[in-house]
Order: sequence, then C-alpha cells, then structure tokens
Amino acid sequence: MPARLNPQPSHRPLLAVGACGIVVAAGLGWLLQRAWSPSADRNLRAAEALGAGAAILCLSVALDSGIEHYRGSFKNRAMFVGPTMAALGLAAASWIAFRPQDARETVPRIAFATVGLTGLAGLGFHAFNILKRPGELSALNLFYAAPAGAPAALTLAGLYGVIAGEMLSGSGYVATRLPRHTAALVALSLLGTVAEAGFLHFRGAFQNAVMYAPVTIPPLAAISIGAAALAPRATAVAGPLLKATAVLGIAGPMFHAYGIHRNMGGWRNWSQMILQGPPLPAPPAFLGIAVVGLGILPALEEQGR
Repeated sequence: MPARLNPQPSHRPLLAVGACGIVVAAGLGWLLQRAWSPSADRNLRAAEALGAGAAILCLSVALDSGIEHYRGSFKNRAMFVGPTMAALGLAAASWIAFRPQDARETVPRIAFATVGLTGLAGLGFHAFNILKRPGELSALNLFYAAPAGAPAALTLAGLYGVIAGEMLSGSGYVATRLPRHTAALVALSLLGTVAEAGFLHFRGAFQNAVMYAPVTIPPLAAISIGAAALAPRATAVAGPLLKATAVLGIAGPMFHAYGIHRNMGGWRNWSQMILQGPPLPAPPAFLGIAVVGLGILPALEEQGR
C-alpha cells in the first residue's frame, strides 16, 4: 500500500489572521485619529498620545502575559495579577486617550501608578524566576525563562499615564523640561524593546531577513528622538522614523502569524503553536511607544522656537 503523503498546510487560517490584522490596524488608526484630531493645543495632543500609547502597551501586555501565564498553567496565583492590571491600565488609558483632561484627576493617577508599580514587581518576579533556575543568569535561561519585556512594558504604560496628567498641569516644568524628558524616556523605551526583539530574534537565528527590521529602524528612531530632546530641530528626522516604527508594530503580528504558519502543524495546530510560536501580541509595543513619540514631537518643536 503506497504511503500517504502529508497534506500541505492550508493557507486559509493565515489569510484569516492577516485579514484580522488589517482590521485591527484600521481600528487602531481610527482610534488614533479620533484621539488626536480634536486637539490643537500641543500639550493636550501630547496627553492624548500618551494615553493612546499606554492603551496599546497595556493591550499588548494583557494578551502576551495572558498567553504566557496560561502556558505556565498559572502555577502561581500571582500570575493572574499581570493580565488583570494590564486590563485595568487598558481601560484607564483608553479613557485618557479620548478625554485627556481627566488625566489630572486623582483616580486615573492612582490607577496608572498602581499599574506601573505592578510592572516593577513583575520585573522582580521574573528576575527571581530566572535566577532560581539551574545555571542562573545563563543564555538558555534568558531565552526560555520568564521574559522581562512584558512587565517592563506595563511599567512604561503606567509612567506614560502619569506623565499625561502632568502634561496638563500647567506647571513651569511642563513648559521647560517635561517634553524633553518624555522624549528621552521614549528613546530608552525603544532601545529596551529593540533589545528584547533582537534577543528573541537571535534565538530564532534571524532565519527571515524581515527579522532584522526591528533591530535597525527602531534604534534609528530612538537616536533621532533622543537627539530631538537635546536639539528640537531633529524632530524633522524623528517623525518619519517613528512612523516607520509604528508600521513595524502593526506589521509585526502579521509576520509572526506567518511564522506560526511555517511551524510544524501550522495554524491547524493553532492551540499549540500560539503558545510555542512567535508571540503575536508582542510587536505592537513598538506601535505604542512610537505613538507617544509622535505625540510629543509638536511640544518639542514649540520649545525649539
């Protein structure tokens, strides 16, 4: 009896994920347009962008930590805290994206501070998880133990939310230094995200040339907005690079969906491949940070005049 050939994996699930990605990208574009279009005041627009960026980061963390902690069977009850606080941050940040004037209120500030502190605690737990393993701070543990990116993104989301409230306080600090300090924070945020993406893509042996994109364009965007914090004229260069970084954040899940398709079983084995393949919710972190950077550029330009 002739041996049966294994059927080729179907492209239909991949096309479905791609279509969903396009819909999500369109939804994010609508959200950002709604959040930015009403505001002519630069500080108000910056606060809106900080809220929108924090919302995108919290959405990424909620999905990513939910998947990763599910893969870990939620063995520790503290593993429920990350996704829960990310959902809280998503609700608060989405509200601020549309009503930035509320960022000065006490309740949103407490919510964002709690989210940020939870992210710091998560970093500590993840560091403990790595160090308690055999070999401690080894490359193998850094590759496959608890990742630092998700709790760090949660901390950033909390910081962005707190800064959104401060941006509308009308203090002299806002007029003189806060936009520059926020631009420097965006630069550091991008560099940290690049480090994680580069580390994980190195684990994947950079088998696809597209995997080099997150370690080339965002570092240039980080350098340019860092330079804009010192010399506002550099905003002319930072703008296009931040927009390219935002595009990477939208396109990344689609490429990761293709990476899942190429794994054994592909999307027919989606329940396993979503857990073991490239993380779908991770790339939008680039989008969230780039949105904050683009929102802060007009305030930097105003200081340069």
